[in-house]
Amino acid sequence: MSIKPLYLLADSQLLFLKEGERLFVERIRQDLDSLEPKAAYLGASNGDDPAFYSIFEAAMEPIGVSQRRLIPSRPSKDDLGFLQSADLVLLAGGNVEQGWRAFEQNGVKELILSKRYDGAVLVGVSAGAVQLGLGALLEPAAESSAVKKVDFFRFAPFYIGAHEEQEAWWNLKLMVNSSQADARGIGISMGGGAVYRPDGSLEPIRKPLTEFLKEDGQFRENLVLPE
Repeated sequence: MSIKPLYLLADSQLLFLKEGERLFVERIRQDLDSLEPKAAYLGASNGDDPAFYSIFEAAMEPIGVSQRRLIPSRPSKDDLGFLQSADLVLLAGGNVEQGWRAFEQNGVKELILSKRYDGAVLVGVSAGAVQLGLGALLEPAAESSAVKKVDFFRFAPFYIGAHEEQEAWWNLKLMVNSSQADARGIGISMGGGAVYRPDGSLEPIRKPLTEFLKEDGQFRENLVLPE
C-alpha cells in the first residue's frame, strides 16, 4: 500500500505557478513513480467542458506527462481502463453535487477509492478539492427546505471550502459547527492551495489557509500560514 500526498487547489492558478526556478506542478511530477506516467482528468463536475480540460493539458505538458485523457461523465470501458492505470488523477472544478452524483453512478467512485491506496497522486481543483474531503452541505431540493449533508471521499480528514472567502466561509463554518463530534474545516482562498501528506501534515501553498475547529463544544478559527 502506497499513499501519496493530496494536492488541494482552490482553482487552476497553482497549476502554472512558478516557485523560484521551478513550476509548482514539478512537485506533483516528482511524486509520480512511473517514468512515463498517465494522467486522468475527471470532468464530471463541469460537464466535461473541453475548455477546462485544455487547461489541464497545458499544465501537464511542461512536466512531460504526455499520456492524458479526459474521463467523461459517461465513461467507456477504455476510459475506465485508462483511469485504472493512471498515475495521476485530477478531479476538476465545477458543481460539487453534479460531479459526485456522476462518480456514484458511473463506477468512478469505487475506482478512486482504490487509486488512493495503489500509489496514484490525487489532485482536486475547487469542487474536486471539496470532494476529496469529508463532505459538504448541498442546496435543498425545491420541495424541501432542509439542507442536505453529503459525505465524500474522506481522504482528507476535514471539510474543505474552496474560494468562499467573500462569503466569510459561511458553508464551511456551518459544516464544522453543526457536526455532532469534534470537527475541522480548511478554507482555501482563491489562488491558493494545500498539500495534505500521509503523516497528517498540512502545507499551505501561496496563501494562508483558514482553519475552523470544533473541539469539546468550543468553536475557533485560525490562520495556517505558508512557511
